[in-house]
Amino acid sequence: MNQISFTDTYTLGEIVLENEHYRHYHYPEMLVRYDSNFIEFKQGSTLQEFIKAEEYLKEFHQKRGQNHLKFLFPVNYNPQVDLKAYLKEIGYGVGLLELYAIKPTDFPILPSNSDIKIQSVTRETLETLVNLKYQQDLEFGEEFAEQKKELTRRQFDNPMIQQVLAFYKRVAVGYVDLIISKETVEIDDLSIGELFQKKGIGSRLQQFAMTSYPNRTIILLADGTDTPREMYRKQNYQYLGFKFEILKVN
Repeated sequence: MNQISFTDTYTLGEIVLENEHYRHYHYPEMLVRYDSNFIEFKQGSTLQEFIKAEEYLKEFHQKRGQNHLKFLFPVNYNPQVDLKAYLKEIGYGVGLLELYAIKPTDFPILPSNSDIKIQSVTRETLETLVNLKYQQDLEFGEEFAEQKKELTRRQFDNPMIQQVLAFYKRVAVGYVDLIISKETVEIDDLSIGELFQKKGIGSRLQQFAMTSYPNRTIILLADGTDTPREMYRKQNYQYLGFKFEILKVN
């Protein structure tokens, strides 16, 4: 496996400012998408440096009607004690992103299941995907879900993104986006309807990536505090590092 790092993962958004301390990502087409509108620190940050970046991002977002602040810290970096205390005092939520990678030949062989069908999205099934994502995204608010519909349609025409649907007994119940580059394929936005979980559908969506791109490394980002990460480890994914992320929504 070639050396894989967080730089191989996909960020939806443009860098609108970069200095010696951080990169500022912004996506004006979807201002409510936290993962597209944030600051990523390039090196460890002191409390004073963080507050300065925080003031900049707050002013930038307020001018555009954005009500969140999100920051990512460098790979495998643990913020200093005084910065952690500040983040807790101000009310930031703290999360952990973990990077995993696997060679397709290392993915477990799955038994056949005629009830599950995995297919690439076509022009004819695009609205099926749009509506399915909309229902799943409502938990993040109606505004987010509505804007995500247009994003899904735009991404259908993006040659580096392959949208995939999962059907259970001919009903669309899940999906995943595959972000394709020369060396890697990133599994992104994998979701299964609550009533259809624990049926092996998520594993078959992953298997689709493995069989479609046997000569690339498959990568994904997982929530370091969530249970799916344990599934990835059991499926032979290799853990490659973490990033702290913090978020505050007014």
